[in-house]
Amino acid sequence: MDELDRTLVERSCERLIMEYCRLVDFGEAAAVADLFTEDAQWRGTDLLLDGREEIRAWFVKREGIARRVSRHVFTNVMVDAVSPSEATSISYMINFRHDREEGDDSLPVVMEEPKWLGDVRDTFRRTEAGWRFSSRTVEPAFMRRRKQR
Repeated sequence: MDELDRTLVERSCERLIMEYCRLVDFGEAAAVADLFTEDAQWRGTDLLLDGREEIRAWFVKREGIARRVSRHVFTNVMVDAVSPSEATSISYMINFRHDREEGDDSLPVVMEEPKWLGDVRDTFRRTEAGWRFSSRTVEPAFMRRRKQR
């Protein structure tokens, strides 16, 4: 691959990461599944979603939490084009999240420390529909204390 091809792959994958954030943070979380390949996996600390339809089902539930305000902030995004049809990345993600009282849709919400900060490792595959995540692994490095109930 020449430098221009490599740059186009990297930019396409970076844009996919940002689209993921936009969908989750602005009430369209169910559409996140469309950013993944059919056989994709999404892994978290206590969660494994296997395949696009499991990813969709989980994010449909997330979209249903209308009282939640979140902002996923990605930084230090480093995408590596492995080939013209595959890429990998590692980035840092900071997750700000606040759950309002039921029925409250006001903004801004009270600022809290981030829910967590950690690494996100992605693999990407070029498909007929464009670049898609083939896997996403979320690994928290820092986490805020759980609130006492």
